Amino acid sequence: MMLLRAVFIGWMAGVIGLGVWALPGHAQTNAVSHSPAKVVEKYFALDNKGVRLDASSFEAVAGYVDWKEEPAWGKVIVINGFTVPDDFRQWEIVNRLEVVVPVEFRVLGVMYLDTAGFVPEPGMEQARVRLKVLNGRWKIVEPILPPHVGQKRMLNVVRQAMLEEKDGPRQASLAALQAELRKAKE
Repeated sequence: MMLLRAVFIGWMAGVIGLGVWALPGHAQTNAVSHSPAKVVEKYFALDNKGVRLDASSFEAVAGYVDWKEEPAWGKVIVINGFTVPDDFRQWEIVNRLEVVVPVEFRVLGVMYLDTAGFVPEPGMEQARVRLKVLNGRWKIVEPILPPHVGQKRMLNVVRQAMLEEKDGPRQASLAALQAELRKAKE
């Protein structure tokens, strides 16, 4: 009897939880009822955290984009933040189902993955992100930019690679990369 009661209570909690989840405030970020700028913001917030550095984590951003897989990138743009205007007057509204939202990155430099090298290139980078409504959701259709990852996250990635690396010269190369990333300023 206790087991049956526990199962019933668990089932009711699930039904109530599903009902709360389905409320408009809990809808997906890229629902057509939401601002397309929020989709751009969410996508680049995930990118800033480094989710696109690993091909297996593409699923984290797949719901926001119209491409099926992440290209292999030989470089990462190291940033110190980005800005997406919420004001629709700063967007290009093509029609009700298509908009172009600008995004501006505060770039520190470029990290090349094959050489574990960092080239400081401080400045601002602008991109115009085109979104379309596809299957009732805002999706980014272009451009497919290389990963734009935050400086702190890249330092953590390099630190982890140093801990896992057993080869002395490679470890020294990673240490030099870490020092260069730390020095990077806008």
